[in-house]
Amino acid sequence: MSTPPAFDPKAFRAALGSFATGVTVITASAPDGTPVGLTVNSFNSVSLDPPMVLWSLSKKAMSLPLFKATPHWTVHVLSAEQEQLSNRFARAGEDKFAGVEFETSRHGVPMLKGCAARFQCRTSFQYEGGDHIIFVGEVMDFEQSSQAPLVFHAGRYALATQKEPALPKTSSARLSESFSQDFLGYLLGRAHFQFYRPLRDLVRAQGLSDAQWYVLATLTLKDGLTADELDQAIGYSLEQPSAPLLSGLVDCDWLLRRERADGATQFNLSESGRNRSLHLLAAAKSIEADTLSRMGYADAAALKTLLQRLATHIAHESPDLWTDAQG
Repeated sequence: MSTPPAFDPKAFRAALGSFATGVTVITASAPDGTPVGLTVNSFNSVSLDPPMVLWSLSKKAMSLPLFKATPHWTVHVLSAEQEQLSNRFARAGEDKFAGVEFETSRHGVPMLKGCAARFQCRTSFQYEGGDHIIFVGEVMDFEQSSQAPLVFHAGRYALATQKEPALPKTSSARLSESFSQDFLGYLLGRAHFQFYRPLRDLVRAQGLSDAQWYVLATLTLKDGLTADELDQAIGYSLEQPSAPLLSGLVDCDWLLRRERADGATQFNLSESGRNRSLHLLAAAKSIEADTLSRMGYADAAALKTLLQRLATHIAHESPDLWTDAQG
């Protein structure tokens, strides 16, 4: 590591961003009872006995006089699902509590709901800290939930996931230069087949092949595609052109053929096909919920985020059916 020749404030801020922090909202009540709050990531613990915490507020903050005068405030450690709440309380000059559900502590402090943790505090000390005022408070009461916390790192929100100590040490292949146990293709393939296995049994019971199910699932998202449009959208997952698959699904009353004004043939789910497809989709959602519940919210959200990034990085100009379907 090297020290820059000139102390650049922007570089200093970027270096500080290397330290991942939780995201909190500090709330208090104005003398007239108006709820006040702001997003802070300078929260930290000070002492266990007595239980004390601290946070800091810029001397330029409009709410500084209020927090310097108030004897009580509450620290809310936001959960990973509360990113919008963090953004709301980070903005200045608006009614931050408008439409936000909260309760009031016995000291009259507004308390937000759905947080990873809450600490009700009484001001003990205030210190000058450069361009900030440091507030140290004694924790009078606290609550904790099982929700994962929201994390801030390198200037953006992040997801915290725990390392699993029970995972076996990665093994290398016996054949030199061959795949190891953590080879991405192996992990993706293994996860896919283990996740899909329960659903495959239901798909087979409906007389469908995997490829036919992929076609039907796509049409539940965006009905009325042509064979060429399906090939463009999901051809990467099919071992054959979609045209014969579509014909077979028409013969089994899953799909209907319709002619477009331009003469192209599109395929739509029949009423029976839609009902049967929705039953399979419900089963898939149930399997997903069961799988993700074992991982926990933070790990599940991190997994989905990383898979979306991976798919984006290796995409072969496939159309975004979800964006198109919402348009």
